[in-house]
Formats: sequence, structure tokens, C-alpha cells
Amino acid sequence: MTHPTSIWHGVSAVLLLAAAACAAPPAPVFTIGREDGRADEFALGNGSGWQRYRAAFPQPVAYTVGVSRAETGWPYIHPNTADLWAGSRKHPFIIHFMLTAPPPRPLFLIIAQINALQEPTLHLAVNGHALEPRRVPPGSGDASGSAAGRAKPARTVVTIPAHFFRAGANELTLTLDAGSWIIYDAVTLAADIPPAYTPPDLASRTRALRDGTYGAAREILFATRNHVNDGHWYANFGYYCDGPARTTYGGQGRLCAWDLRTGALRLLVDDPAGAVRDPCVHEDGTKIVFAYRPGGTPHYHLYEIHADGSGLRQLTDGGYDDIEPCYLPDGGIVFVSSRARRWVNCWLTQVATVHRCEADGSRIRMLSANIEHDNTPWPLPDGRLIYTRWEYIDRSQVNYHHLWTMNPDGTQHSVFFGNLHPGGLFIDAKPIPGSTDVLFIDSPGHGSVEHRGFVARVSAKHGPDAVHSLRRISKQSSFRDPWALTADLYLAARDRELVLIDDRGTESVLFTLPAAFADCWLHEPRPLAGRARVPLLADKTDWSQPEGIFILENVYQGRQMAGVGKGTVVKLMILETLPKPINFTGGMDPLSYVGTFTLPRVLGTVPVEPDGSACFAAPALRPLFFIALDGSGRAVKRMQSFTQVMPGERLGCTGCHEPRASAPYPYHAAGAVSASRRTPSRIDAGDRAFDVPDFPRHVQPVLDRHCVRCHNPEKRAGGVDLCGDHGPMFSMGYYTLVTHGLVADGRNYAKSNYAPYALGSGGSRLMTKLNGSHHDVKPPPQDVAVVALWLDASAPYPGTYAALGCGMIGGYAQNNQVLENDAAWPSTRAAQPVFEQQCATCHTQAFKPLPRTLSDENGLSFWMPKMDDPRLRHNRHALFNLTRPDKSLYLRAPLALSAGGLGLCTNAAGDAVFSSSDHPGYRALFAMIDAGRTRLAAIKRFDMPGFRPRPEYLREMKRYGILSATFDETTEVADPYAIDRRYWDSFIYCPAKLYGR
Repeated sequence: MTHPTSIWHGVSAVLLLAAAACAAPPAPVFTIGREDGRADEFALGNGSGWQRYRAAFPQPVAYTVGVSRAETGWPYIHPNTADLWAGSRKHPFIIHFMLTAPPPRPLFLIIAQINALQEPTLHLAVNGHALEPRRVPPGSGDASGSAAGRAKPARTVVTIPAHFFRAGANELTLTLDAGSWIIYDAVTLAADIPPAYTPPDLASRTRALRDGTYGAAREILFATRNHVNDGHWYANFGYYCDGPARTTYGGQGRLCAWDLRTGALRLLVDDPAGAVRDPCVHEDGTKIVFAYRPGGTPHYHLYEIHADGSGLRQLTDGGYDDIEPCYLPDGGIVFVSSRARRWVNCWLTQVATVHRCEADGSRIRMLSANIEHDNTPWPLPDGRLIYTRWEYIDRSQVNYHHLWTMNPDGTQHSVFFGNLHPGGLFIDAKPIPGSTDVLFIDSPGHGSVEHRGFVARVSAKHGPDAVHSLRRISKQSSFRDPWALTADLYLAARDRELVLIDDRGTESVLFTLPAAFADCWLHEPRPLAGRARVPLLADKTDWSQPEGIFILENVYQGRQMAGVGKGTVVKLMILETLPKPINFTGGMDPLSYVGTFTLPRVLGTVPVEPDGSACFAAPALRPLFFIALDGSGRAVKRMQSFTQVMPGERLGCTGCHEPRASAPYPYHAAGAVSASRRTPSRIDAGDRAFDVPDFPRHVQPVLDRHCVRCHNPEKRAGGVDLCGDHGPMFSMGYYTLVTHGLVADGRNYAKSNYAPYALGSGGSRLMTKLNGSHHDVKPPPQDVAVVALWLDASAPYPGTYAALGCGMIGGYAQNNQVLENDAAWPSTRAAQPVFEQQCATCHTQAFKPLPRTLSDENGLSFWMPKMDDPRLRHNRHALFNLTRPDKSLYLRAPLALSAGGLGLCTNAAGDAVFSSSDHPGYRALFAMIDAGRTRLAAIKRFDMPGFRPRPEYLREMKRYGILSATFDETTEVADPYAIDRRYWDSFIYCPAKLYGR
């Protein structure tokens, strides 16, 4: 934060002000930062740290008052000659500022520092005039160099003669030597020395809270419950994929009110066999809505109770979970619910998304089409809802769970903060009274159990991508469920404690659960009192319509679109990311190798006008993403996020990944762009070869026709095998394309906003192999189109979710390699001496290591290996052919050429390791691989005749009503492709659909 006074008010004005005994002192010439005992408002101060100093500030710091911002232009730490991490040199910090006239008397430079390591020497110069060097005293902060600490700052005050200044541009330079760094709290130039910062007395504020100074609440409402041992923030309702017997919830449920003045504890709900969560007090303070799982029942539903503990009533019911409710200004209730009928794409628990209902629990409607979790919706003062949305389209599954907003009718979903820069779970967001900021929990990494993390606040005024807008308040990441009492005083839960925290992170424990509440945590504390009403936003939906309208102003106006000329983009491909009906592990296997976690459905294309605009109708309540296509049908730019429209909604956007701080396009401004002057386009399904991609069905036949004659197990031209034979988890062709860098699909990387022509058909090397330049291979256009469509549709291996958790040798369940792991098979054990004697002497861990078993990952991560790791070329998926074991590279490399092998592996005498296929060692290795072939033929993969989905998949399809309750999985045909399609089609919104409980 910078508070500039860009002009000096003149001698006469100063004298007049000085003559007025009761007049306020003149404003500072400038202040950089704010003197508050913390440094995280400065550049690098909110998470980046001193480690990024050299990269962020390779040149001397040059700060222009009135132009630069502290959060981006002034580092929190000023390095010195003793700091190796900053180059062990002097680092001038230069401040440029304007004066209309020289000051009439000396000015004071006040440097407030959190700490100064080794008492460095400060050198100051003003417009070339040097001042006497002086030592900088240490502050009370720690010596780690972190900006996260809180301290009472020390001050260095320097008097600067008036004649050092001049009218117009001025320059002040700060340089250190003879010591180490300074961590700044604030830098001020002023005619008077302002009072020093004094940390607030939290004890007095605690007394004030008890006395009612901060509101009318006499009691603090909270829930208690215990939890199961799953570290994921969302795994706290429902059951695991194993079945209803293995649940994710705990017990010891109570809804409590604690009296601030007397300390008395009042129980509104007391159900040790059940569980209580997420209370929300009505804005009139008379009633509470909360999620309750009564003892002996498996599901949370919404309940309401009067503030005095009377009138408990159930609002929702059914075979799904309803949690995290909040009252809406129209009398309804918003909440998240597993009625979405989908599972976490990278775990084995169920998903809940934003829904709403009427005050009595009727007319339940989905507001979010997310295929991953939504959490903790809550009204903002402007009437919008803020909520947490977890999503990932062709990018990392553990880095994008940030803050979004929507209207209470489900329209206008928009990023509030995050979704571009990876990292952190932002959850439990609530407005801060007297501020436009939002208080929330910043749970590090992929989040923590029960939303545990740092208490933090963020401002959205600089846009959702401005990382400097986020500020952590608490010192540790042990807090949950924060609530802002004032603009700088907060409640939060920490394990069994109710804690008061001020804006500096100073803590005071207000209350601890008594011993009778053994094994419980205190959750969701909030005042048991009314609060200000939020405005009622007009409902913009029309539930009689099955669609909504998208209007795009200019596809060329956006981030990373430089160099894409007008007329390049001619169509938008519209795709739907499809929910999973079940899931079994934390990786993406076998859906892809380190790529997509989900299947997309290609709906078709819509035209883009020459001016870059588009207007089209799209199905409501479906998670959609778009790809901009050029005239050759190649992908120019793709979304790595999803969007949606509600029934009857008209949604406008600026461009292709537009700058987030730009104004949204006014869709109602008819005639502004050419697409708005016509009837919205219908999505054209065209004559595409498929809508849901399936590599063996759609892509392998193209490879067979044009590639396999050279790239097969026999010839292996270029060391490449593109045949369709099965490996332990994938086909040989699929794995080879991915690991040889021929597919550009975003991978599982924490990266977004790629350059044009970087992903899909626009960036994959496979497309260049099909244009005639690769040994004159030029397939017909229809075959090229199949490959391009597969690449743009996220390049998965199976085209059915029934493939999950089965059909693999060495597959994963809950991140453990327990599915058909062959390590203990007799044939595998028998092969190990051969490996030790014939292979391990050359293939050491340091040089071209090889897998020892069909399940051996060779030291590679199963879900996040580096794609340039040389072990990928010698991984189990490339070496073991479970369709034709004798064609396995594992066998052919050491087999003599004369015996039909490749003769690549030789002994000390230069002879092939195996002279013939009758060699005992060869036969032992063959038996290990052939046992894998036999086992795979028995358990079957999704593309093998006789394949049947797992019982858990069929169980959920019965639960969803896709299969009849009497479906007999042992005798009736279970076509996974048809079942999947019926499941996905069940989400097609039909206006005649009734919304009940």
C-alpha cells in the first residue's frame, strides 16, 4: 500500500497549518507499506519469500510514488553484502517522488523495520546528497527472513535537511552494507514524526467481546463432532467406493451455544451416535439451519431449529447427503449435496456440489454442474454467493480449488480469486464487516482434514490473479471455520478450542471443550445473533428452457492470444467434461498415463464471426469447455476450466481467456458485435467419428492402417511400437505415443493459460507425423480428423468409466498397488534369479534400470513422473506385451538376432544374452510375462470380449436409477458404453423434470 502526497503544499500553506495549534499535521510526502508489525503487504511477502528475490528483482529496486505499488514494487526484504542468496552485493532501493516546491524545514525519513539482521549500516542519499551512515537496530521479529512473522517494529529516523530537496522530481536512495538484511514494515517521508505503531491489546479486546462491544451476540454457536482418519478436506460424508459399510463420517454430534459472559454451555442438539455440522444463523437471529446425521442413519440432511433449542424439524431427506447450508435472502437455502451423483475424480469418495431448496426443503435444484467438489457457499454483501470450486481440465488435480462467485439463482459463475496460479485450498469464505475483503481458510497444498489451514483474507479489487492481494493472518495452519467480528478481529476453531485472533495474528483462547467432549473437535463457531440483510438479486433463469445462451465478444481479446490474427479462429468446439459414477484411487489410471482424469464428450462446433464474436445456445446445467479451432480444424487455444449456463441464462464473456480484471461483455447490448445481430447458433454435431473418445476403438485402427507396418514389435522403427497389444495397464501404442512426446494434452501439470497452438491438435507432434512429411505417410482426411479429435478430447485410453479399477496387472486402489500385483506369483519369483544373473549386471539403478516384475514401476511415480525421465522408455508398460508375450521388448532385446530377437543385450564376450528361445533364462522370463497374459485374459480389460464392470460400478448405477434395482450382474449383459451413456444423459436438463426431495 502506498499513500502518496505527490506535491508539497508550499511554504505559506505549511506556515499557516503550523500556526493553527489544533490543525492536523500535514500528510506525509509518501508512505510505502503500513506500519502494523507485519511485512506481508510487500512484494515477495505473501508466500514467495526471499528465495525468489534475485529472480523478481534482478535490477535495483526503483519505486515511483503514486505509480508503483508496495505489493509488487517494493520487496519486503532488503538484502545486503552478507546475503549469499542475493549475490553478496549491495542492493540500492531507489524512491522517486515529486514536490512542487522545496519544503520549508527538514523532513524526516522514518523506517520501521520488523527486524535487521547483524545490525547493517544504512546509507542514504537524496538527490545526490549523502547523509551520514547509521546502524539499523534489530526489531523483535525472528531471524528466519520470513515475512510471515508479527513483531513490534523498531524505528530508524533520519532527519534530512530541507535544501537536499528540490521542486519537481526527487530521488531518495537506500543502500545497506556491513551486515545482513532488513525486513521492512513501512517507509515514510514526512514533516512530522507520526506516533509509533503499538500492537493492540488483545486481552482488552477479549473483554470487550464478552461485554458486547462487538455486537449483540450473547452466545457463540458451534458444532462438535469427531472425524475419520482421511486427510482430504472433503472426505467427511457418505461412504467410500468399497461400499456403505466403510463410511467417512464420525460421531459425537452436538450443536452448542456458549455464553460469552457466564461461560455456560447450552446443548441445542445432543446426539453422540450422530453428527452435526455447518450451522448457519438466520439473519433475524431466531433460527438455525444445519446439517445433521441422526445416530443410526447414514446421511446428513438439512434440519432447522429455533435459537432457543425448540422446534427441531427435518427439511430434506433421501439417499444422499446435504451439507454446508446457508439462508438466502429470498427465503430459500443454498447448500452442497451429493445429489450430484458423482465421485471425486482422483479419490474414492463422493462429490457434493451447490444446490438450493425452498425454506421447507422442497424444490431442490442443482446450481453448479461441477464434476468435482464445491464447498461452503455464503452470501456476500452485494447479494452474490461466494463458494469454493475445485476443478481441473487437463491440468493438475491438486492445485486449483479456489474462490468463485455465482448469483443465488445459479447464474454468472465467475472467479473471485485464484484458478490461474496453482496452490492452496481456499475455503470457508465469509465477508468481513466494514471491508470489501473476504476472510477464509488458506489450507496449504491440496488442503487438509476438515478444512484446516491458515486464517487469511483477500481483496478482489485487483482481480482474481493478483497474488499479492492475499494475506495470511494466523501464524500456523491449524485453524478452521473463521468468522469476522469486525474488520480486524476474528473467531476461529482450532482442534478443541474457540480462538480469538486479531489482524496481526495474535491469538487468545476463549473456550476449550470440556473433558466430557472427548475425541471431539469444535467446528463452525459464529455469533448466535442476527446480521445485516443482503440484497435480493433478480432471478435471471427460466426453468422452462432447456438451454442458455453464450455470447463471446472477441475471441482474439485475451491472455496469451498475441500473434493470432483476425480470421484465424473460425469455430469453437464445445465439449462437456463428464462426471465419474465411481472411482477407486488417487491417480488417473487407467484413463490416461499422467494425463486426463476424466472423459470429455464432444458436442460439436459453433461458428466464430470474422470479428471474433460468437453467439450460441448450449445445454443448461452441463460442465462445458471450449476449444478455438482454425480453418484447418486445429486447436488454437483451449480452456482448462469449465463454464455453464442455467436454464434461460444469457452469459457474456470478453474473449479467449480474457484478462480477469476486465469488464464482462454486456450481452444485452444488441448490435455491438456481429454475432449478436443474428439468432444464436445451434451446436453442430457434424459428421465426427465419435463423441466420447476411446483409443482402442477410434485411434488404434488409424495407427494400424498407416503406422504399424513400420512401428511394430518386430521392426520397431525409431524404437517405436504402435501396435494395439495389451501391456500391464495400457496398450503398447497408447503408452508409446504419450511417453515419446507425441501428445500435448496438458498432462497433470500445475500450469494454465498456454500459448496458442500449444495443446491438443494444435501442439501435438503426432499431427505433424500425419501431414506427409514423415516418410510420405499421409492418411486420408477422415483418419487425420479422428486423431485430431482424440487429441482435442484430452487423449484418453479407455472410453468408458467402467474401465476404472480393473483390467490391469499391477493396478492401484487407494494409491496402493494391490490390484493383480504379480510380485508374489510363482512365475515372477522364479524369474528373479534370471534377472539378477542376466540383467542386473548391466541394468543397474544408475544405468538404464529395468522393472523386475510386471508391476514394478521402476522407481517412477505412478501419477506424476517427469515426462523427460529416461526410465519411461524402459518402463513396464513398454517392455511387457501381454497379448503376445514373445513380442515383449523385455525378451526380444536379449535374444539373439539369429533366434528372431533384437540382439541388443550382450554378455562380456559380445554374444547375445539368450542364444535361443529355448534358453532356460529366456523361458523363465517368458513364463513371468505369459502368466500376466493368462491373468489378464481371465480378469479382462474394457476392450476385451466378455468384459464386465466391477460390482461397485454396477452398484452405483443401480443407486442412480440407471440400472434397475433387480439387475443381476452375474447373468445380465452389462454393456459399459451403453450404461455410461445412460448415466451421462441422465444429467440432461429437461424442463418437464420435477424437482422433489
